Amino acid sequence: MLGAAGVVVVGGAVLAAAGRGGGDGPSAAHSTLPPATAAVERTTLVETQKVDGTLGYGTSRTMSATGRGTLTWLAGEGAVVTRGQPVYRVDNKPVPLLYGKLPLYRTLSDGTKGADVLQFEKNLAALGYTGFTVDKTFSSATAAAVKQWQDDLGVDETGTIAPGAAVVASGRIRVADHKAQVGDKLGGPVLTYTGTDRVVGVELDVQYQRLVKKGAQVEVVLPDDSTTKGTITSVGKVATQGQGDNPSTVHLTVALHSRHSLGSYDKAPVSVNLIAGRRPNVLAVPIAALLAQGDGGYGVQVVQNGTVRTVAVETGVFTDGKVEVSGSGLSEGMKVGVPS
Repeated sequence: MLGAAGVVVVGGAVLAAAGRGGGDGPSAAHSTLPPATAAVERTTLVETQKVDGTLGYGTSRTMSATGRGTLTWLAGEGAVVTRGQPVYRVDNKPVPLLYGKLPLYRTLSDGTKGADVLQFEKNLAALGYTGFTVDKTFSSATAAAVKQWQDDLGVDETGTIAPGAAVVASGRIRVADHKAQVGDKLGGPVLTYTGTDRVVGVELDVQYQRLVKKGAQVEVVLPDDSTTKGTITSVGKVATQGQGDNPSTVHLTVALHSRHSLGSYDKAPVSVNLIAGRRPNVLAVPIAALLAQGDGGYGVQVVQNGTVRTVAVETGVFTDGKVEVSGSGLSEGMKVGVPS
């Protein structure tokens, strides 16, 4: 839970500090100097909530094959396929990848008009074919460019594009798992695929949903304890109901800023530090500087000119080994006692 780690640390610090003595009232003098000191800082404290995540390639999608024929080749699991490259072969003829949102749901031929024509012509132009206008009309010039493309692919030069002649994804893909084998007849799922960039997926307890929003920055702790920065790219809008004692969750996706230190991690457990709160321009001391007081509060030992006095303090945010403090007579730069 939020702040739990800080409370545990404080407990240990108080037990260690209690042996050094407490104080009566807001300020009490002592003659014994503490073994070490630390400065009172004016800083910004960031409160975080750690949640578990998985580093991988994101949610997979299923690609199915339409039409008739026999599957004769599949891109290997883990392979990256880009625009124009074959994803699989049917009757030894390549079925290439195109980029877009609309599937090939109808035959495109001379005279066909629509958004799917525009999408296809954009792909054809991106593959280097010319001589036609990129618009919503499949013209005779488009058909001529298609024949040239079909000749380069080694398929029948029909000048038309039928459903099943290509597959469409939003961008380049990474083959995740095969769902069919070479020799199978078409008529169902062929493979699953993901994007090519590794992301972190989090099944976030709904009680922490208030801490996240699209575009927010987070810190990701990798399996080797190194860290990298990330940005929340999506937050689920519909919660998944938990079973039994498991909480309801929403799915969170985090894109990583740096990919140099990710190694070959795939489906690896990671931690994500969400920012729960930010306290700017506050005084802070090491948590270990806190002393338990008889009234249940806390104090710190202020060391000045070779003397020690205990000053009662109010505590705020606990984070990263530091605690927010405030109290009469406490100021930036003062030295407070800490264990050696």
